[in-house]
Amino acid sequence: MSDRELLAGYVETWWQAVGDLLALLEQLGADDWARPTDLPGWDVKAVASHVAHLESLLAGGPEETADIGDVPHVTGPMGQFTEIGVVTRRDRAPAEIVDEIRARSAERRAALLAAPPDDAAAPAPGMFGLIGWNQRTLLRNRPLDVWMHEQDVRRAVDRPGGMDTAAAQHTADYLAEGFGYVVGKRVAPPSGTTAVLAVDGSPVVAVEVDDTGRAQRLAEEPATPTVRLAMDRATFVVLAGGRRPAEEGAVKVEGDAELGRRVVANLGTTP
Repeated sequence: MSDRELLAGYVETWWQAVGDLLALLEQLGADDWARPTDLPGWDVKAVASHVAHLESLLAGGPEETADIGDVPHVTGPMGQFTEIGVVTRRDRAPAEIVDEIRARSAERRAALLAAPPDDAAAPAPGMFGLIGWNQRTLLRNRPLDVWMHEQDVRRAVDRPGGMDTAAAQHTADYLAEGFGYVVGKRVAPPSGTTAVLAVDGSPVVAVEVDDTGRAQRLAEEPATPTVRLAMDRATFVVLAGGRRPAEEGAVKVEGDAELGRRVVANLGTTP
């Protein structure tokens, strides 16, 4: 697959995710916008404001500045940046935020279709390039970000859905790639340990810890791994996204139960 085809696929998945998010936001009642999400300090309106902020920047909108104050849920530079979009839209009506997402994402899609990116390794535009991202990283992350925030809103307003879309598949598969890092780096079991992650709808991921402590991807699932974790997509997403603990019994652990507990506790790889 060429870089152009790869990146075009990410753009199309992102565009579908934006459409799904907009359709959900348009269904919300007035009270829904103030409902808290799993993201500390953010209600539904804050989540939508964050998406609007990023889509505006990516469409060529102006850099935004704001005094975010002393808020306990902001713990680093990235948190300070993402909070700006929430603060600058605090006095806007929900309908304005929805319209901004729609307009800015449409502008960006038109630009991407008019001049399709064809070099995955090229620096990403604007601030994303400044933090070291290339086009592949940026365009691959956008469907994940938008879809994860759609799910944040769905859980907050108790409207489950959207688990079988292209963006859902993209996100689950993408997050599963971090399994080796979780096992080898965060949990750090002895060399020779094998671990398997089986998420409904995604390819099984099997790893083995080598003598250097790195968890190397295996071509096939071992017959008797040290530990095997199985769960549905919704459970994996909240764990890998660092949103909330899994519901009781949602993760099936086979093999070393204590190792399985440690792996589940460290699955979160994205804020």
